[in-house]
Parts: sequence; C-alpha cells; structure tokens
Amino acid sequence: MSMKKAIGIIDSGVGGLTVAKEVMRQLPREKIIYFGDNARCPYGSRDSQEIRLFTNQLIQFVSRFELKALVIACNTAASVVLHEAKERLDLPVLGVIEPGARAAISATRTGRIGIIGTEMTIRTKAYVEALRAINPDLYAVSLACPEFVPLVENRLLHTEDAWQTVRDTLAPLKNEKLDTLILGCTHYPLLAPLIRKAMGDDIFLINSAEETARELSTLMAIQELHRSSGESGDHDHLFFTSGDPAIFKEIGEEWLQVPIHVEQRNLEEQLFL
Repeated sequence: MSMKKAIGIIDSGVGGLTVAKEVMRQLPREKIIYFGDNARCPYGSRDSQEIRLFTNQLIQFVSRFELKALVIACNTAASVVLHEAKERLDLPVLGVIEPGARAAISATRTGRIGIIGTEMTIRTKAYVEALRAINPDLYAVSLACPEFVPLVENRLLHTEDAWQTVRDTLAPLKNEKLDTLILGCTHYPLLAPLIRKAMGDDIFLINSAEETARELSTLMAIQELHRSSGESGDHDHLFFTSGDPAIFKEIGEEWLQVPIHVEQRNLEEQLFL
C-alpha cells in the first residue's frame, strides 16, 4: 500500500537535510530515502545540461525504492528539472521554490523581498517569477551567493572566515530596505544565524525547507498517503551520499540531532532517465 512507501529527498549535498529535518518533525511516522550528491556539489555554478543529468541520476537511484512522494530539495536542481520531473513521474513531486515564494508573500509587510541563492537559481529567476505570478507589484531583488554552499559542505560554519564571507556577500542588500529574505538554497538555513547577524533582527528569513515540508504534509493528507498506524523510527530512514559517508554522517547528526547510518554510492554509473 502507498501508505507504507517512503518519501524520497534528493539534494546536491547536505543542504536537503534541512528539508529532511522538517519532514521528520512534521511527519514523524514517515520513512525517508535521502541522497546527497556531495561528490559533485555544488550544483549552482554548473550548466543546466549537467544539472539535469545529475538530478536525473539522483531520481533514478531513489526510484529504486518504493516512493509515495519525491522532494527535489536542491533549489538549483528544482529550477532546472522540477516541471519535467512532475510530468514524467507517477507520484507527487515537490520543489522548494514555490512554497518559499508563497511563504515570503505571506510574511512581507512592505512588499520588498530579497532572494539569495546559487548562481543558477538566481540566473533562472525562478523565485522572482514565482513571486510575481502571485503579486506582480512586489519589489524583488536577487543576489547570488556562490561561496555559501562550500562553507556548509566543508564544515566551516563556525569560523571567522564564514562570518566575514556572509557579511561581505550580503552587503549589497543592506540598502535595499528589505523586510523579508528568502533563503533560496537548502544549505542556507544552516547559515541562518550569520545571515541574520549580517542583515539585522528586523528582517524575516524564509526557510523554504519548513514550507516545503508543510506543503508535503498537506498534499499527503489530501491524497491519503499518510501512514495510518505504526511508527517509523529514525533507524528506518536511509541516507546515501556520493561523497565521504563519515563527513556526511557528522554533519547530518549535528543538524538532525539523531544517529543516522550513511552509505556511499557512485552515481556516475547511473543511466540518464
């Protein structure tokens, strides 16, 4: 039965753990199959053809398991592949862009919204288009932050270099009079304390991971996909990485606050879907 199937979550690395954490919190009975493509992270500076290839390899891998839904947790991947994945796969597929845009519109008081993301996410204007599809009168400004993902993946979050990088990168947004800032990459919530310090306490940070998990929960309720009985403990979740499993495990357990088992898999051998 579909209720017993798992939720697939794919990401370019550890950033999608922010989505996994919210899914675990909001849907504690559900089982997660997670794959982080750490060996080829970051995706944001790659071209769309390469991003499409890598993302389809991720989708093919997690599709080996019985899934009830798939979350493309990487903003960069979602901006390139989400629509075609929805058309091709016979299950609910969610990205993180539209949920984040809707949350930002609900949060803003002045209609001045900033978006930070990878180079590809910003280049596609996916967030700006999602915002203006709902409210064309919004003021939206975007900023690519290519140095942020390596800070997370290389475990530099708590260093002085991380603070200086975040402060200097976000400096162009300081004079934009923003009241809401979309963290347009699932890695960025791990940098939220530094981002808030740089931007000030008055700005509302939108964590797309929280909104995506909320929409996933609603969608599963509508389609009656929730597990109705039994429990899925942390040991039931499966975590895979194309990179170093020890590093992934260290970051994952720090963020999720539960023990996890991580296995390494090589995606280079996956066929293009």
